[in-house]
Amino acid sequence: MPIKYKIVEKAEPGVAGGGVKKWYATAINDGELAIDDLVSQIEKFSALSEADIRGVIIALENVIQEGLANGKIIRLDKLGSFYPSLSSGSSPTQEDFTSSLIKGAKVNYRPGKRINDALKTTTFKKAN
Repeated sequence: MPIKYKIVEKAEPGVAGGGVKKWYATAINDGELAIDDLVSQIEKFSALSEADIRGVIIALENVIQEGLANGKIIRLDKLGSFYPSLSSGSSPTQEDFTSSLIKGAKVNYRPGKRINDALKTTTFKKAN
């Protein structure tokens, strides 16, 4: 199934007044897969029950949360990895920097090779 897209006009970033506007493709999400959907699809490829699969997914979520909160990279082999990153203000010197300058943390995801390869072979279809 192809990834659907639409064309949007965007201004040049960092240019006063927007600069020369150009047209770019942007992906249109075609629905979503919620936990219930994932569980029923995984159930087709596994001997595990629905309750077991749901339990593993919830446990994985808990382990990922704890690991990220402790600054760990979570590597899920071919699925990819999750890792924390920070956003902060600056200080004039290293000695003046304090944790109060840290504005927040976020989670980054780096897909594994198989996921990247799947996107390399996908097709595209312009939405009507």
